Amino acid sequence: MQTPERWNVPTPLETVRVQMADGAPITLRRHGNPSGPRMVFSHGNALAADLYYPFWSLLMDRFDIVLYDVRSHGWNPVWGRQTHNFPTFVSDSQSIAREIDAHLGAKPRIGVFHSMSALIALLHQLQGESGFAALVLLDVPICPPRNTPEDNMGIGYTMAERARYRTVKFASLEDFSESLRRSRVFQDLQPGVIELFSQTTLRPDGEGGYELRFPREYEAQVFDYYFGWTMQAYEEMERFGLSCPAKAIGADPMVPFSFLPGMKLGTLSMMEYDFIPESRTQPIFCRSNSRKNARPWPPSFWKSMAWFNGFCASFPDVSGALACGDDRAVHAGKGIQSERLMQIVH
Repeated sequence: MQTPERWNVPTPLETVRVQMADGAPITLRRHGNPSGPRMVFSHGNALAADLYYPFWSLLMDRFDIVLYDVRSHGWNPVWGRQTHNFPTFVSDSQSIAREIDAHLGAKPRIGVFHSMSALIALLHQLQGESGFAALVLLDVPICPPRNTPEDNMGIGYTMAERARYRTVKFASLEDFSESLRRSRVFQDLQPGVIELFSQTTLRPDGEGGYELRFPREYEAQVFDYYFGWTMQAYEEMERFGLSCPAKAIGADPMVPFSFLPGMKLGTLSMMEYDFIPESRTQPIFCRSNSRKNARPWPPSFWKSMAWFNGFCASFPDVSGALACGDDRAVHAGKGIQSERLMQIVH
């Protein structure tokens, strides 16, 4: 029996190992309801799709969920470092879309992506090939509040340097979990998520201990160029818009290290921007976000799900995707959201 202190990711209904253009293997996993609308999900830099189980488990009864880890992450073996760049990631995303249709049957794809994979999905959609019917982007890293996209370059360099000095090996999973508990960044996580973090981002090192699944040099290399690509995505969105409905959901922009999908009200409107008040980065992991915890999901989360449900109801092949059955969906605290947003934009 699963408790809030332990999350056990279920065995996938199906697994399919597919090859990218350069031969890199990526394992697709299917969970949830195969007859439901299709949701494709992936993760942030150095993380893994299984880590997000506390979030996507809430959608398993209604959605045909297809997970994948970005190359060299999670279930995938480590591949050549030279291939870890955004043009390759976007090419992979396009290949994965085609492979999902080929192996699991063609359906409209609703993309739900966090951080790095949200940026990959944006770049994919802006190219227009094998894209998504809709995008829900979590913490899409375009603009830090009160700054410009150019300011992201310094943030990227700092994150890259931190990654290069990250500890690589651990005597046990618990040793890694303890190191996470000491970090302020992980203070607000739901019970059991730190342990899940250890299980999904470490692998046995063959010497009785554990090591990072995604090498620190690879993580740093991604961050080196991360925000140059955010500027490209931002500029292309400003010029051309998006070819599908989109919803951007972020952490509270009044706390450090949160991101906005843009700094112009037109862009924020185009992206249907919303945030979860008082949450830090990675809000889908925060304490208030678990039906297994005493604290309920905040009203802004239910508002976001109501938007998602409204989209699904209007899309012929995705009707009835998410009936959240909770009247908190219509009590979004819009006045609070608008007040905070105006403080940031002005």
